[in-house]
Amino acid sequence: MCANNVDELVRESDNIVEMLRGNATAFTLGEHFPAIPNEITNWIEEQRAIIESVALGDLSHHMTEIHAEGPDAFQFFKDFSVNSFENFEVGDGKHIVLCNARGHLIGDGPLLRLGEEEFWGVPWGAENWLEYQLDVGDYDVTASFDPPTAKKDGGDPESFIIQVQGPDAYATLSKLTDADIKDIGFYKFREITLAGKRVRAFGHGMSTQPGFEFHGPFEHADEIKSAILEAGEEFGIRHLGSKAYNSQSVRLGWIGAGPPPVYDGEEMADFRQWLGTDRREASFSIEGSYDSDDITDYYMTPVEYGFGGLVDFDHDYVGREALREQLDNQQREFVSLLWDDDDMVDVYASLYGDGTPNKYFELPRSRWGNSAFDSVTRDGELVGISRRRSYEPDIRGVASLAVVDLEHSEPGTEVTVHWGEGRGSVNPRIEDHEPTEVSATVAPVPYTEDLRKA
Repeated sequence: MCANNVDELVRESDNIVEMLRGNATAFTLGEHFPAIPNEITNWIEEQRAIIESVALGDLSHHMTEIHAEGPDAFQFFKDFSVNSFENFEVGDGKHIVLCNARGHLIGDGPLLRLGEEEFWGVPWGAENWLEYQLDVGDYDVTASFDPPTAKKDGGDPESFIIQVQGPDAYATLSKLTDADIKDIGFYKFREITLAGKRVRAFGHGMSTQPGFEFHGPFEHADEIKSAILEAGEEFGIRHLGSKAYNSQSVRLGWIGAGPPPVYDGEEMADFRQWLGTDRREASFSIEGSYDSDDITDYYMTPVEYGFGGLVDFDHDYVGREALREQLDNQQREFVSLLWDDDDMVDVYASLYGDGTPNKYFELPRSRWGNSAFDSVTRDGELVGISRRRSYEPDIRGVASLAVVDLEHSEPGTEVTVHWGEGRGSVNPRIEDHEPTEVSATVAPVPYTEDLRKA
C-alpha cells in the first residue's frame, strides 16, 4: 500500500519511532544546504573566521520563506505565536515560537514586520503548519511560500539571505555602505544601500559574534557576496561552507525544531491528512542512543528548550494553556554540555587497531539524521537528553545542547553522554560500532558570551 499523506503513513506504521529512525536513509547534509559546498576553503579556518575575524554565510537555499500581507496578517501570526505582539512595530523583527494545542514545539524563527499589513519571515519547521492554517482558516491574508532550493527543481530562490558576522564584520561592511549600521539594533531592520544595491539590513545572526543579515532579490546575490568578500579580504574573511555554518547553532544555543509533533493525537489528524508525503513531516529522521517507543518522548517544548522567556499570556493562541502548565511545572533545564577531551580522543583511537570501533564522530558537527537524541546519565540514572553536538574551535573540543533534570543543571555538574546507537539499529546509515560513554560537564546556554546585543 502506498500512503498518500502523513496520516496514512502513521496508520501503516507499527512503530512511529522506528519509522523515523529508518527515515535517516533519506537524510544528507546537502539536502539541507543545497548549492553550498561542504567546504569553500576548509571547515577549520571557516569556523575560526566566525570568532576571530569575519565570515560570510549564505542562507539563501535551505529555508522556506513566507511573505504574507493583508488586513488579517497581524492577527494571523498572533493567533499561532506564543510571543506578545505588543509594541511589534514596522521595522521590528520578532523570534516567533509556534506550538500545537498540547504545547509541543512546531517551529520558530524570525518574523519581520515590513508594513502595517505585511510580514516576511523564515519560521523554521513551522512553514507547513502556517500554510495549513491559512488554507483551513478564515483569514484575509495573501501569502506566498518560497521553498528551499532542493524543492524547486533547479529554480533560484526569490531572495538572498546573507549573514556577515565576526569581530571584523563592522569594519568590512563600513567599506560598502554609508549607513550607520551599528545604529541598527538587535532584531531591528532597515533598508540601506550596500555595494550599490538596496538591501534590508537585519540585526541578527547565527553566531554569538556581532553581525548582520542582508536580504534582497536573488539576482543580486553573487554581486553582493563578491563585494563583501573583497571588502573583507584584508581581515581574512571566509565564505562558510555548509559544515562550518551548520556548527554555529551549538555555540549560539539554538536547538532548531525537532520531530514535528504531529504523529499522534486526534487533534492533529486533519493536519496529518493535509500533509502530503512530499512534506518535511513525512521524511523526518531521528538518531542517537536515546531509545523510547513513545514518540511523544522526542517532542520538544518551548520551556525546556530555552524559549520560556518568549512565552506571554496577554492574548489567546494555540497551546496557551499547555504552556502555562509547562511553566508552572518545569522539570528540565536547557544547558550546554562540554564533552571530555580524553574520552573523545578515545573515540577516534578506537578506529585503529583491533576490535569494533566506536561510532565515528564526523567533524565538525556529527549527525546522521535530522535530529539527534543521546542519553545523558548520572550515577547510572537517566537525567536528560543531549541533542545537537559539534566541535567548536573556541574550546578546542566538542559541545552539545541538552535538556537535563533541574537538580542536575547546575554549571559544573558532571554527567555522562552515551555515544552510539548500537548494533541492529534500523537506521541504515549506522555503521557497526561499539557504543561508549563520554564524560561531560554542564555549562550555560550559550556557553560563551553573546555579543550580538552589545
